[in-house]
Amino acid sequence: MAEMSDSNLDKTTVIQQAIASCCGAIITSLFVTPLDVIKTRLQAQSNPFSKGKCFVYSNGLMDHICVCENGDSKAWYKKTGHFKGTLDAFVKIIQIEGIKSLWSGLPPTLIMAVPTTVIYFTCYDQLSEALKSRLGKDDEHIPVLAVGSVTVVSPLELIRTRMQYHKLSYKQLYMCVSSKVATDGWFSLWRGWSSTVLRDVPFSAMYWYNYERFKKMMGEEVGAHEPTFFIAFTSGAASGSIAAVITLPFDAVKTHRQTELWETETLKIPQRDCTSAWAVMRKIVAKNGITGLFAGIIPRLFKVAPACAIMISTYEYGKSFFSHLNEKMNQRP
Repeated sequence: MAEMSDSNLDKTTVIQQAIASCCGAIITSLFVTPLDVIKTRLQAQSNPFSKGKCFVYSNGLMDHICVCENGDSKAWYKKTGHFKGTLDAFVKIIQIEGIKSLWSGLPPTLIMAVPTTVIYFTCYDQLSEALKSRLGKDDEHIPVLAVGSVTVVSPLELIRTRMQYHKLSYKQLYMCVSSKVATDGWFSLWRGWSSTVLRDVPFSAMYWYNYERFKKMMGEEVGAHEPTFFIAFTSGAASGSIAAVITLPFDAVKTHRQTELWETETLKIPQRDCTSAWAVMRKIVAKNGITGLFAGIIPRLFKVAPACAIMISTYEYGKSFFSHLNEKMNQRP
């Protein structure tokens, strides 16, 4: 009983989990964003963005739909460059524009991405611990059940989109959300989340289920009592890749719907009737075949695998650091 009590004292607190996930989110963004900046610059070079044209910008934590504004020659994605490939673009951007250009457009996207990531990971851990105490530590269904944390961050996704499109200040956003809740109630914040849930819930369920299994298998193989950085990194990359491939059709639908909506709003064209997720999926299949739903699989893997690996390994390392810190603090007389 005393051992169990000490073990509980050594566990990380909610604040410590939040700090670990915040550090992981920032480190992930710093590593992954340059890859997406280079990808966007190469796209703009081969097919320049016209007014109202949307492109997807990813900071490794979440995707952001950006709208190209006419005449904005100073925008980072409109800078001229004669790149022969990814490596050539990487070297030339650093030499000509400076190393900071590799993180172009990052600060504004972190405003919502970091808090959302912190809430998501902290809620997952808290739900997992609560379920373990009820269902047992080794229950394999816990990772799948704990993905209910996705529903917690869904309103933040909708708020982020509204803030980004209408260029609202935090005060204006607060007034907008307050009036919405006062008029339609709290559940109104979850309206229009179907496309997000179709992608994020299956992705999270498969990611966490496979991650916990890979982590346990590798830990038993090397005789580790807790996940090492390498185990967490490898398990995160593998489980992220599997989830990314299987949920790619839903990702294609979500991106298609967001891009179409933003271009419609920007160019002031009446919105089309094809709004449901299944209708969009049928439209993509009719136009490009089944392969259309899996278009961009290689770029998605190059983005998701390292992002998942870096995020979960830094998060686990942070939790391990705090756990050992708690242990040392508890051993003091």
